[in-house]
Amino acid sequence: MNGKVDINLVDITFAFSNLHPRLSYTEKSLEIFFESFFKLYTNGPRGVLSVVFMERSAHNKLHGQFLNDYRPTDVITFPHDPEENMAGEICVSVEQAWEESISRDIPFIDEISLYLIHGWLHLIGFDDLEKVERKQMRLEEQKCLEQVRKVNSWADFKLALS
Repeated sequence: MNGKVDINLVDITFAFSNLHPRLSYTEKSLEIFFESFFKLYTNGPRGVLSVVFMERSAHNKLHGQFLNDYRPTDVITFPHDPEENMAGEICVSVEQAWEESISRDIPFIDEISLYLIHGWLHLIGFDDLEKVERKQMRLEEQKCLEQVRKVNSWADFKLALS
């Protein structure tokens, strides 16, 4: 689906790719999810926002290929490219979200949503390399999650267990 959104004068077109065989969601619910917190930030990039849900092995390979680190990670964000009309790309490891949700005893939907929010925050300029930046990133993540809760705009993610 390539729905177009205009939030605070930021034009975003979505391109969702589900490369994980056990994950399902409706694209409309995912658009509504993103729209709910886009309005908190007026400085977002324009163009196509690509969101890719991946299996761990492919996600690890991508992590190694572009960041020279083959260890498992939760989300990889590629920056916007105005020349290509790309708002950026958010690549999510579905297994990482599942395992973290179990270890933290929180719903899978909350964990995978956090990864999507985290990726978006990177695209609009937040970082988490240094302690002060990490603290600000966590505050912004909570702000977005609170907005999603407030308007009940969770995406309808489902993960088949077998």
